[in-house]
Amino acid sequence: MEPIRTFDQLTAHLKNLNRRKRIAVVCANDPNTEYAIARALEEGIAEFLMIGDSSILERYPTLKNYPQYVKTLHIEDPDEAARQAVRIVREGGADILMKGIINTDNLLRAILDKEHGLLPKGKILTHLAVMQIPTYDKLLFFSDAAVIPRPTLQQRIEMIWYAIRACRHFGIEQPRIALIHCTEKVSAKFPHSLDYVNIVELAEAGEFGNVIIDGPLDVKTSCEKTSGDIKGIVSPINGEADVLIFPNIESGNTFYKAVSLFSHADMAGLLQGPVCPVVLPSRSDSGLSKYYSIAMACLTSGEQAGELEGGG
Repeated sequence: MEPIRTFDQLTAHLKNLNRRKRIAVVCANDPNTEYAIARALEEGIAEFLMIGDSSILERYPTLKNYPQYVKTLHIEDPDEAARQAVRIVREGGADILMKGIINTDNLLRAILDKEHGLLPKGKILTHLAVMQIPTYDKLLFFSDAAVIPRPTLQQRIEMIWYAIRACRHFGIEQPRIALIHCTEKVSAKFPHSLDYVNIVELAEAGEFGNVIIDGPLDVKTSCEKTSGDIKGIVSPINGEADVLIFPNIESGNTFYKAVSLFSHADMAGLLQGPVCPVVLPSRSDSGLSKYYSIAMACLTSGEQAGELEGGG
């Protein structure tokens, strides 16, 4: 498989597979979500179970063009809609879970329910995003901009594993993963930079398989070879990072918002850790961003995070 380097290539690849993934959407009652769903239906990559107030959903004329691929489950209470969506996924009735206009905390409560949720015991919940930046020649993954405030060493290792698996789905056989800091120097003032040393040692010992991991590096030297050359930095990343692992949620989220605003980058993102991909867009995300997140979920679904105890 040739590496997928743009979102257009992602859509083309999914269309060639000629396989619709089943997506359960909770409270999909906003125009941007409607656009994303309609686009996925039109491209032939997904079918949908719309869980929420069906009287609102009936206002979406586009969805009526695909009666064989759109079903509704009328539940007015958002919390109950979230619980039922999670139950349907657990029982094998959907491949992907997607958030509409429901408070993130409410949906996460259902996902993280210890008895009836979707996160296997021992797994961590984190967020992996991918963006297409006009000035970069391939897709760029990064984590975590939305879930874990201050990752521990073990959480960071899990984040890296999630990113590696996503890269494999995108046809990237040897992902280049940069561990991001404000400088290339290790310092006890920044404990995450000490974690980076441990992670690089694990990578060099073959713990992560066919992957290149280096850090600490800043974003510029990770993604531009000239910057590294000027600073005299020798790194196997060589200015060609596929993945950026940020030290904390503040830096990851600031990068996410700044690049999408000022560079007009297209974006997609998923929750990692649950037994299925979870599309968890921000309420302010564009319809196109939500569609790309659906496409990312369709590409990566089918690889479960683990078995649920007592799951259906």
